[in-house]
Amino acid sequence: MRLSYDGLYAKIRNVMGKDPMSGHLLAFINRRATQMKVMYWDRSGFCIWSKRLEEGRLISDWSTVCTREMDWTGLKLLLEGMEIKRIKKRYFRATTPAEIATIIV
Repeated sequence: MRLSYDGLYAKIRNVMGKDPMSGHLLAFINRRATQMKVMYWDRSGFCIWSKRLEEGRLISDWSTVCTREMDWTGLKLLLEGMEIKRIKKRYFRATTPAEIATIIV
C-alpha cells in the first residue's frame, strides 16, 4: 500500500465521496489483506496509523467486504486481526403470554 496523506485524502474525497476532515477514522486494507492504514483528522492535521501483519491476513473472504461504519470495538478487533461476523442473533423477539401458554400446554 503506497498511498500516504495526499493519496488517501484523494481516495476519501473522490472515490468514497466522504469529507476527510470530518473526524471519522477511515481504514484502508491492501489487496493481500496484510496491511491496513487508518487515517483521520485531529483538528491540527491528518494522522495515519499503519499496521502490517507478519503472517496471516486481516480479511479471509473479499466477497463479503463492503464499506460500513463500525464502533471502536470493531476497529480494535480488526486491528488485532479478528474478523467481525455475526453467526447467531443476540436477541430474539419477545414472546407474548398467549405464546408462552401454547408452548407450556
